[in-house]
Formats: sequence, C-alpha cells, structure tokens
Amino acid sequence: MRLIAFLCLITTVVFAQTEADFITNTRQLTFEGKRSGEGYFSADGSKMIFQSEREEGNPFYQIYLMDLETGDQERLSPGMGKTTCAWIHPDGKRVLFASTHTDPDSKKLQQAEYDERKNTKVRRYAWDYDEHYDIWEYTLADKKLKNLTNTRGYDAEGGWSPDGKKIVFASNRAAYEGKLSKEDEERLKIDKQYFMEIYTADADGSNVKRLTEVPGYDGGPFFSADGKRICWRRFTPKGDVAEVWTMNTDGSDQKAITKLGAMSWAPYFHPSGEYLIFTTNLNGFANFELYIADAAGKHAPVRVTTTDGFDGLPVFTPDGKKLSWTSGRSSGGASQIYMADWDHDHARVALGLGQEVKIVKEVKTPDFALTAADIRDTDLKQHVTYLASDELGGRLTGTDGEKLATQYFADVAKQIGLAAFGDNDTYFDNFDFTAGVALGEGNALSLNGSELKVEQDWKPLSFSQNGEVKEAGIVFAGYGIETPEEATGTDGKKIETYSSYAHLEVKDKWVLVFRYLPEGITQERRNELSRYSSLRYKALTARQKGARGLIVVSGPNSKVVQQLAPMTFDASLATSGIAAISITDAVGDKLLASAGKKLKDLQDKLDNGDLMGGIECTGLKLGAKIVIQQEKKKGRNVLAVLPYGDRPDPHVAPLIVGAHIDHLGSSGGSNSRAKGDEVNKIHHGADDNASGVGGVLEIAQWLADLKKLGKLTLKRDIIFAAWSGEELGLLGSNHFVEAYAKMIKGDANAKLTGMFAACLNMDMIGRFQKSVVLQGLGSSSMWAKEIEKRNAPIGLPITTQNDAHLPTDSTAFYLKGIPTLNAFTGAHADYHMPSDTADKIDYPNATKITKLMGLIARGIATADAAPDYVAMEAPKNSGVRTGLRAYLGTIPDYAQGDTKGVKLSGVSPIGPAAKAGVKAGDIIIKLGGKDIANIYDYTYVMGDLKIGKETTITVQREGKSVDLKIMPGSRD
Repeated sequence: MRLIAFLCLITTVVFAQTEADFITNTRQLTFEGKRSGEGYFSADGSKMIFQSEREEGNPFYQIYLMDLETGDQERLSPGMGKTTCAWIHPDGKRVLFASTHTDPDSKKLQQAEYDERKNTKVRRYAWDYDEHYDIWEYTLADKKLKNLTNTRGYDAEGGWSPDGKKIVFASNRAAYEGKLSKEDEERLKIDKQYFMEIYTADADGSNVKRLTEVPGYDGGPFFSADGKRICWRRFTPKGDVAEVWTMNTDGSDQKAITKLGAMSWAPYFHPSGEYLIFTTNLNGFANFELYIADAAGKHAPVRVTTTDGFDGLPVFTPDGKKLSWTSGRSSGGASQIYMADWDHDHARVALGLGQEVKIVKEVKTPDFALTAADIRDTDLKQHVTYLASDELGGRLTGTDGEKLATQYFADVAKQIGLAAFGDNDTYFDNFDFTAGVALGEGNALSLNGSELKVEQDWKPLSFSQNGEVKEAGIVFAGYGIETPEEATGTDGKKIETYSSYAHLEVKDKWVLVFRYLPEGITQERRNELSRYSSLRYKALTARQKGARGLIVVSGPNSKVVQQLAPMTFDASLATSGIAAISITDAVGDKLLASAGKKLKDLQDKLDNGDLMGGIECTGLKLGAKIVIQQEKKKGRNVLAVLPYGDRPDPHVAPLIVGAHIDHLGSSGGSNSRAKGDEVNKIHHGADDNASGVGGVLEIAQWLADLKKLGKLTLKRDIIFAAWSGEELGLLGSNHFVEAYAKMIKGDANAKLTGMFAACLNMDMIGRFQKSVVLQGLGSSSMWAKEIEKRNAPIGLPITTQNDAHLPTDSTAFYLKGIPTLNAFTGAHADYHMPSDTADKIDYPNATKITKLMGLIARGIATADAAPDYVAMEAPKNSGVRTGLRAYLGTIPDYAQGDTKGVKLSGVSPIGPAAKAGVKAGDIIIKLGGKDIANIYDYTYVMGDLKIGKETTITVQREGKSVDLKIMPGSRD
C-alpha cells in the first residue's frame, strides 16, 4: 500500500543482479598468511604485485610479486616496517610501493602490534596513516630502492600513468607543511585521513601538483587506461560517506560518478573506459560488495557480487577479460585475493551501454500445474513466495524485478485461459514516468566572470528553474523567511510577524539566505515559523518579490555534514519558477566580504530571533546556467480479461478486479520505514502487495474454471489487473483510467460512471489481525447487502469503512465515478520494511478473504444491474499539513508530471471548489491573487486563506484561464 503521506517521494534505485551474470570461474589466488589484498597487474597481464601479512617477525603488510605463468613469488619490500599500495611500471622493470621502513621505531611498532593482537580478543583491521610513509621505487634488476616523495606525512596509494611518465598518489602532507588552526591541530591528532588529498608528480617524484582541495579524505587514485582521467574516492568531512569521483589528469572537470549516500570506494576503470568498478556498503554497514557504474555517472550503479563476505578492491586485467579483487568469502573470513572471468558485454548492457537484450538471468518460476482451480492457501502461498523472493528484488516500478513480476502474472493469466487486454493485443499496459532528478551537462556559475565549480562550490536545488540566468546583483536577506500579516499558529491565534525582507529591494537580484531556521529561538517560535522556512517556501517568497534567483547557504552555526543541499526528488516534479542554488560557507563568505561582513557574525546575530536589515553585496554580479535532468523510465500494468461471451465486449460495463504488483525495490528509498543499513536491503513486499496479487490470480483461476465447466453464466466481462507504480503515486491505475477516458470520451479527465461496473481491489490481505477491513462501503448502496450475502458462507469478522478516498489504486477509479471496494487487513510492524516476507503471511485467513472477494466478484459479474455510484466528499483532514485549517475540497493529481500549477484529479462534490465551479482536470495557477507553480505553493497559500472570506481562484481549463470566486470552508 502506498505510504500514507502528504507527498510521495521516490529515489533512484540500484537493482541487484545475479553474481554469475558478471563473473564466472571464480577461484582463490592467494592462501598464505593472515590476509592478502590489493593485487595489481603488470601491463602485459603476466604478473601481479600484492600486499600480504605473511612475513615472519613482522605483523604488517609487505609487498610481493607473483608470476602468473609459473606461480613464482618474491618479496620486494625490505621486510621491516609497514608497506602498502604497490604498482608495476609499464616497462615491467620496476615497481613502486609505500613504506615506513626508514622509521627508526619500526621494530618497536612491530612488537607493539604483536602485543596488541595477543591482548585484544577482537582486533578490527584499521589504518593509521603513519606520517613516515613514503613512496619508493624498486628496480627489479639491481634490487635498489629510491625514495620518490621523501616528505613528512602519509604518502601512499600511488600508481604510474599508462605511459610511465607520471605518478598519482594520495597524501596528507599539507597538514604538516603549513600553519594549521587550533581546531585542525587537534583534528590531526585523531583524524589524519581528513587532510588527505590527490597529487600528481613526474615519474621521478618531481613537479608535484595538488589536484584536490576539499575537506575530507580524497584517496585511492588510478589513471584510466588511456591516461586521460583519474578516478578516486571522496569522503565527506565527517568520514561516514564516500562517493566515487573522476577528473581530468590536471584536476579539472571533477565529477561525482556515484551518489549513493554510502561508503563507496576503491574505484577502478575498465580498460574500455566505459565504466568503473568499485566497492560499497550500500547493502549494509559491514556488507561491502562490488558494483559497477558508467563513466559518465548517468545510470544507477549495478551490483556485481552477492556472495556472503567482504568483496572489495577490484581491478581488471589489462585486456579487461578478468577481474581480481580482495574477498573474505572463504578462508574463515580472512581477506585473500580472488580472480574470475569477467563478462564485459553483460556489464555494458546492465549499465545501458549496450544493445537492448534480456540481461536478467532466468529465474525459475513456480509450476502452474501444481495449482488447483479452487482457491487454496497452498496456491496462494506459491504465488506470494515467488513474487516476494530475493530474485525479484522488491519489484520497484521500472526495474527488472517489476518485469519479472508482471511477466509472471501474464504467464499465469494465459495458462488460466484469460485473454490479453493490454497494448497491441498483449497483456501489458505500458506507461512512462519520471524516476528521479540529476545534474545535466553544462551547469555553470560565474561570479564577476570567475567560474565556480559545480558540486564543489555550488549545486542547483532540485526544484530550480532550468536555463540561463543573466548576471545580476546579490542581496543578503537573513533566513529568507516572511510570515503573512494575518498568520496564525495551530491554536488559531495570530503569531508575531517575521520578515527577512523589511526595507529590502530584491527585484531582479539574487537573494542570499540561510538554509534553515534561526538556531537559537524557542521551540514554540520554531513551530510558528517552520511552515515558512522550507526551501520551497523561501523560493516562493523570493519569486513573489521579483527576485531573479535564490542562493542558499547553510552557515557555520548549522553544523551540517554536507554544506551543499542534496538534490532530492519529489513527486510534484514542478520547478519553483525561480533559479535556486546551494553554495558552501566559503563561497557565502566570499559574497559577503564585498560588504565587509562574515557569515558567522550575521548568523550569530540572527540566531537569537532578532531581525536585521538586508545587505547589498556591492560590486558583485552572479550569472548561471542551470541544467537539471529528469530520469525517465517505463513501467507496466498487466491486464487480462475473462469475457462473458466468446470474446471481450466493450459495450457492457466490465468489472475490474485488481491489486498493485509493485513494491519498494532493492533499496527502500524515502518510502521505507527501515532505519540505518536496513534501508538498503530488498523490501520483499509479501503482504504489500504480493498477497493481493496472489488473491487476484486465485479468483481469476476459480472463475475461469467455473465458466469452463458451465457453472457460471457471466453478464459482463471481468478484467483482472496487476497495477504498477502504486507505491510511487498510483501511476499505473491513473494511467489506465485516464487513457480509457481519453479513448472513450475524448477527455482524460472525464468521468467513467457506467463504463465500469465496479472496481474490487485487494491491498495487503495477508496479515489478518482481528478482522478484514472493507473500505469504500459508501461508494455504492449495494455494498452492505452484497457483503452480508457473500460473507455468510465464509464467516470472516469484518470492519467496514465508508470512505473511498484511499491511498491505493481503487481511488483512481472512484474519482472517475466508479463504485469501489477495497480489502485490507491493516498495517503492521513489517509494513514497508525488508522484513515483510512470505513466511509471515497468514495464508488460511488470506485465502478466506480471497474467497470473500471472489464471491463478491461473482455476484457482480452475474447480476443484470451493476452497483450504483454514490458521490462522497473527501475527508477534510486527509493528508493535510499540520495547522492547515482552510478547506477547498480539491484533490490534487500527485502524478501530474512537470505541469506548471496544480492539476486536479477531482473535487469533492459538495466542497467549496465544486460550488465555485472548479472541475477535475483544471490546473490551478493562482489562488488569493498569488501565483501557483506547484503543489508546495498551493499548500503554502492555502495556509494564508481565511475561512468564510471569499477569494479568487484562477484555473487553466482547455488552454484558457478561468477566474472563479471561492469561499474557503473549515476542516474542523
């Protein structure tokens, strides 16, 4: 069932595939020692250099060279101190590695490590970023060592360029070379990795150049096979999240390839340059797996490994045909090096880089022959177990898991004997939808002609208007909050006004504002100002005052981990009608310096709740180009029909029996109720809603068999439907009813009363508690009588609810004038959690509910007259923001796409909007004299309306603006 919330938010999802699709013939390469890892190939692929803890008398890693043709090995490092991160020169005659062997305390540290391991029962692997690490070159012929870095600080993680002329490495040397603040001095004592940056140098160690200058650990760099790009990992300053980045070898064009919000590290280019492989704990804090991502970062990363145990530090052979990586999948969990054959073609297709072919390994489906015509709990269990299995990955709309699930429904429908009722005589009803937002190519921000770096200095907000923004001046407007004159609190009393715009002219200028609320105000005051403090509302306020753009800065008092506001996707898809960007505190201080001000001083003054006048940032001009892309995907419903005659008859209103087949996928996204690592696990959706889909298939098989045996005389067709996109906002069912209305009546917003007999829906019928809830009783006067008759032989405890405005697919039909009835057994602790699994379903009671709905379907389909439709007003407090008292009776279409304004899927028949003449399909573009660009504007302006005080509402209808008078009612 769709998560009950004001808006439904979604996120890009990573779909887990089978490991055997990518790697085959896996074998363990190293066995000796406590652990081994970081194996890298020579340019001809004949040798591997790696690190291993196997040297007697030394607990730390040493460097070894293995001949892959003979198996011969030799230690190359001195045997004393710590070593790591080796690489073979392209000429094959020398290697490099990082070592601390010149540290005079090496032997003492080795003994101390042995003592620590003896005295500690659990010794977790850790890296200390020893300041004595230097990068050394070792010549194989004469076995001589040469120090290439010779600088205090951790110099390691090095490698040569493909032509052997350059090295790239990571270092925190800057922390030891310059003057640190007192705060950074203390940080260096406990967090040396915070100061790590990427450097290049000539092959002899000269001409050192720093490429990165961002707080947090930048490390693990490698050249691409063509020598044109460098990949590396970038940690947040807090060190809890890392992403994969690439850049040109001169440090320009730094680009984030992943945005997973997890610890993603150890990236390595495939020799083709088309994609990278990397390590991430997206699937759990301690569960590191290998993933691949395309080099442009345009597609969702794809999981490679699924075997239990650590998998990380992957590298390809120079020909790209094999993969080597470090894994703890065997050997008692100790890390060793593994190798396998790599399927490059499959990797390309999985990332959308190759031709469109089926890329998912065949998943064994249940044997339909094992099912019976009667509705049985064993058959229901067979359906649910398959649909909620790991192989289907949570069935998120637009993924291969959804395709497998819908194909299963179609296959079963065909075996039952149902006719196809989808597109082009297939079982599938396809629809397009927007799955997320991302930065497009060409984003630019210039300050007085100087370019700022996107995703480093600034980033567009997801709801920003796209396009060129001409240069304009900048003004500072505090927290960017302005309360309406008559604003009231939740108690109905007028609140003290607050304005960041007093005596400030912002027309045609950029407005710089702090990101949140004043930090030091009371909780009561926070409650009063909170609805005016969201970034959407701040953008609305700035736009209404004629500003050219909104600049958001977090400010030092906010103590945020990520200074740039993340690009989050929301279901409205609409822009704010104004350019909107986020900048770092450093850039904010740069803007304010022109006025002789600092962020810290201004925020300190504002945080106690005081107001201050605006500030002109003199002499500055800011221009921008903003490109935000929407990721488009395809979903599909399944439609199958049991005709009352030899073939479907569109002239007699059919009955719809349906359930949504989609769920939250292999990463639950914002709709998940899971916390922490659990969010990124497969959300199986056994109750929600494999149970309902299984029920639909059981009813279809039972009724089809009765008809075949001559025991059922139907008076109308029965359409059996598996809806997709329900969890994202009733996308599939809305698509179906709108397309049907367009086809039959020429208007997607037209009512369909009389075109369908009724819609029976099952959403979560598998966790019976005290009774089954039948919802939508008030949508037809026939339901009470029908329920009474059909439950007599079943004997289920029943709770009825009149309202038909529900967070499930039946609502799409009710708003079109069709009577609906939905079966539901209630929410539970596993709702929208990975733990909603098939083993927890109450199959005996789910079978009884299926039989009840089957009998109701039989009754409607064999009756001469269809159920009547009763219009009801939507509950006034359904899905509203706290404190919103004015009521109009409008029903927004949350799947409206990027339409400017608020499109209505319906209006309550006796509400203020209906009385004013507002209709389904209208797009609200103004309310109370204020422009409405999106659902957020609409909600905020609604909060300013006065109950009983007439105002104007402007709607766009058939391309024309229509002004209407409306009298807001009360929700109370």
